Amino acid sequence: MKLKMKIMVLFFYYCYIGSTSSVLASIDNVNELSVLLSVKSTLVDPLNFLKDWKLSETGDHCNWTGVRCNSHGFVEKLDLSGMNLTGKISDSIRQLTSLVSFNISCNGFESLLPKSIPPLKSIDISQNSFSGSLFLFGNESLGLVHLNASGNNLIGNLTEDLGNLVSLEVLDLRGNFFQGSLPSSFKNLQKLRFLGLSGNNLTGELPSVLGELLSLETAILGYNEFKGPIPPEFGNIISLKYLDLAIGKLSGEIPSELGKLKSLETLLLYENNFTGKIPREIGNITTLKVLDFSDNALIGEIPMEITKLKNLQLLNLMRNKLSGSIPPGISNLEQLQVLELWNNTLSGELPSDLGKNSPLQWLDVSSNSFSGQIPSTLCNKGNLTKLILFNNTFTGQIPATLSTCQSLVRVRMQNNLLNGSIPIGFGKLEKLQRLELAGNRITGGIPGDISDSVSLSFIDFSRNQIRSSLPSTILSIHNLQAFLVAENFISGEVPDQFQDCPSLSNLDLSSNTLTGTIPSSIASCEKLVSLNLRNNNLTGEIPRQITTMSALAVLDLSNNSLTGILPESIGTSPALELLNVSYNKLTGPVPINGFLKTINPDDLRGNSGLCGGVLPPCSKFQGATSGHKSFHGKRIVAGWLIGIASVLALGILTIVARTLYKRWYSNGFCGDETASKGEWPWRLMAFHRLGFTASDILACIKESNMIGMGATGIVYKAEMSRSSTVLAVKKLWRSAADIEDGTTGDFVGEVNLLGKLRHRNIVRLLGFLYNDKNMMIVYEFMLNGNLGDAIHGKNAAGRLLVDWVSRYNIALEYGYTLKVDEKIDIYSYGVVLLELLTGRRPLEPEFGESVDIVEWVRRKIRDNISLEEALDPDVGNCRYVQEEMLLVLQIALLCTTKLPKDRPSMRDVISMLGEAKPRRKSNSNEENTSRSLAEKHTSVFSTSPVNGLL
Repeated sequence: MKLKMKIMVLFFYYCYIGSTSSVLASIDNVNELSVLLSVKSTLVDPLNFLKDWKLSETGDHCNWTGVRCNSHGFVEKLDLSGMNLTGKISDSIRQLTSLVSFNISCNGFESLLPKSIPPLKSIDISQNSFSGSLFLFGNESLGLVHLNASGNNLIGNLTEDLGNLVSLEVLDLRGNFFQGSLPSSFKNLQKLRFLGLSGNNLTGELPSVLGELLSLETAILGYNEFKGPIPPEFGNIISLKYLDLAIGKLSGEIPSELGKLKSLETLLLYENNFTGKIPREIGNITTLKVLDFSDNALIGEIPMEITKLKNLQLLNLMRNKLSGSIPPGISNLEQLQVLELWNNTLSGELPSDLGKNSPLQWLDVSSNSFSGQIPSTLCNKGNLTKLILFNNTFTGQIPATLSTCQSLVRVRMQNNLLNGSIPIGFGKLEKLQRLELAGNRITGGIPGDISDSVSLSFIDFSRNQIRSSLPSTILSIHNLQAFLVAENFISGEVPDQFQDCPSLSNLDLSSNTLTGTIPSSIASCEKLVSLNLRNNNLTGEIPRQITTMSALAVLDLSNNSLTGILPESIGTSPALELLNVSYNKLTGPVPINGFLKTINPDDLRGNSGLCGGVLPPCSKFQGATSGHKSFHGKRIVAGWLIGIASVLALGILTIVARTLYKRWYSNGFCGDETASKGEWPWRLMAFHRLGFTASDILACIKESNMIGMGATGIVYKAEMSRSSTVLAVKKLWRSAADIEDGTTGDFVGEVNLLGKLRHRNIVRLLGFLYNDKNMMIVYEFMLNGNLGDAIHGKNAAGRLLVDWVSRYNIALEYGYTLKVDEKIDIYSYGVVLLELLTGRRPLEPEFGESVDIVEWVRRKIRDNISLEEALDPDVGNCRYVQEEMLLVLQIALLCTTKLPKDRPSMRDVISMLGEAKPRRKSNSNEENTSRSLAEKHTSVFSTSPVNGLL
């Protein structure tokens, strides 16, 4: 009986305890729901990701977006990453007592970090704009396992209290502005597997205590200002798989102890000041896949032991002082994809079977002293995309196997001693974009199949011994942007097939033996920037159609036998900057208009019949021929008759035109844009072939089509039903004073500048429309906006380029994709850089009348005004960023030098941009939200081709 009583008592006791616990849990759940609503109240959620965070009948907050509860119904994880959130994180989050994981990465938070954090196991605040110092870590942080604060604006020193995080496995602080040296307390982080500190301003020497972190698998420490040697103790971290010490000020010899890292797969030491030889012990790291020692001062030979690295995929030793030959065993590396050895003093021959056993994709051995023949096995595996061999002494013929390599994108073999003919087949390679063979001893003709190419954009066969005539359709390659065959023995006439050259921007046929006339059809090349026909045997007159070419900036016709006069309108050609017609047989007066008023007389010399303008004045009889004199009397009579007839005809036409004009506008054809009394009809000046008329445009100039208004005018959207074209038409403001004195400052300034800019990020100018009272500019209509929208816009596009790193990346993905290394396009690129740097448009009222962005910046220099004032204050808001931006500003000024010959090549520009690379990652929402979590464990600052292999 007593036993039964005990059992009953125990039963009721546990029932009571259970019901009490259930009630308490229910109360706690209600409290947590209130906490989450409090957290939401301080957040800005523009995309409404947290729309389900609200009170409901079920009251089950565990199913809310980003919320995960444990088995007891308490919030365990909170993941609000990638939601475009801003605002502030409420302190009430500390009341979530079971919370172990907190992730708000890839958002737009900008506030200071709190001084401390609740006891969590994982916290990820990466890819935001948090500022201030890092948290302080006390006893409550002892259980922290994962800390990611990368991609923010955090400053200050890394403090000793980081050593308290003895449970930490992942520490990622990349892409901030931390400074000072690494704390010695790092030695306490014995469980650390991932250490990311790249892209900061850390200084001092690498502490040897890092060699005690025996669990470390990934160490990304590059893109800082560490100096001194690599501690030999790093060889003790036997679990290390990824070591990045690139882009810093490290020096001394590479320690041989690194050869003990038997698990290492990636070793990046590029862009430092390492000296001495490559240690032979590197050959012991048989797991190595990526080895990049480029941009240092290493000497000696490439050690034979490197051929033991059977897993090697990338070997980059470019821009050192290495000598000797390539070890023959390199060709036996069956995984090798990238071999970059350019700009050393290597010599000898390439291994004869290079590429036979390797899936080679990139091979660049340019600017060395290699000799011998080019191996025929380079594309054996069918993967070769980039072959760069220029500036060596290779001999023999171009291997015919290359002309059947369907994977090829770039072939650059200029400045060697190659001979023979160009193999047939390059025109059939559907991916080939660049074929550069200049500066060799190639003979024969240009294969006709090259005209069939669907992908070639850059052809350079200059400075060879090519004979015969040009294929008749060579200039009709659809994507061709540059065709350079100067200094050969090409004969025949210039092909008259310019109707189908939509992309051609650079044509150089100079220093050959071409005859015949200059085809007038050349004017149909709408994007032609530079035309060089000097040093040939061309005859006939200069086609006047050339003067209407909207993009032509450089025209060199010197040293030919051209006759006739200079076209009257050549001085006012839309974009022409440089004209050289010296040493021809031209006659007559030099027109006194446009840039001809200040042309260098040397560019006109050698034409005994030219006179006037910048040349000596024309004499009374200069320019008259004997034929003119013999018919002098007859022409006087004919002149009088023609003059009288012209006056009568003009009078009749004027009366008819005015009558039609008044009748036309009185019928309301143009809606509100009727002509006032005494106003002349509209004229459309087109820079391209247009499928519409002035009337079509004017019919759309009405209030309902207005899409914008700025300091210089009103913009209308005009849909051309006849040609299914959509235009943007800007009607410029003009004051009464402008109309009376004929001032056209804004108009001329904008048209002239846009006439120079030729790239896909700047809207294309189609033409302009004007009469005696009004002016309009006709553009392509950009549906999704353009670069200006991204920089200045307040819509979605305007949020894309919110930080300097985003803008830098745009400048670099654009620089690399420029396909024409042509110095007129460099000017356009410089203007884009200035837009990205200043946040201003190419033309703005504050610059002054007819002053563009280039002149605006240069005036600041002349006036000794600090260039920091020219930088976009929304981006360059701290000293580190300003320093980086000013480096790029110097590059932009070089690109926009007045004379094209003084501008750098695109390759030089890219190299300079690499030196000015920002020290952190982009905060662009578009980029961040698409970045996978896996990428967080790779180097985000690497400029090496390794990025494509990781």
